[in-house]
Amino acid sequence: MRAEEKALESETEAIAEACFSHLVQNPEDLQRFMAESGYTPQSIEKALGTPGLGMGMIEYFVRSEPLLLAMCANAGLRPERVTKVWQRLNRRD
Repeated sequence: MRAEEKALESETEAIAEACFSHLVQNPEDLQRFMAESGYTPQSIEKALGTPGLGMGMIEYFVRSEPLLLAMCANAGLRPERVTKVWQRLNRRD
């Protein structure tokens, strides 16, 4: 794995952890995420740490500016960092 890919993977994991932490602390947001994504509590538990769940959570937050800003404020992240990672994950090379 190239250094750039490794860095993206590491950053994605860190942001996904922040997203998950926000969802766990905000049950209404968690319910909305599950309703939109089709995940259940059991399937989230099984998928924790997988790229698919991480990308899905990042996508969910990027689509809602108020949600993104709240998560970033609580996690000490810059919204631009999250959107930059999201863009890199969705790049079609």
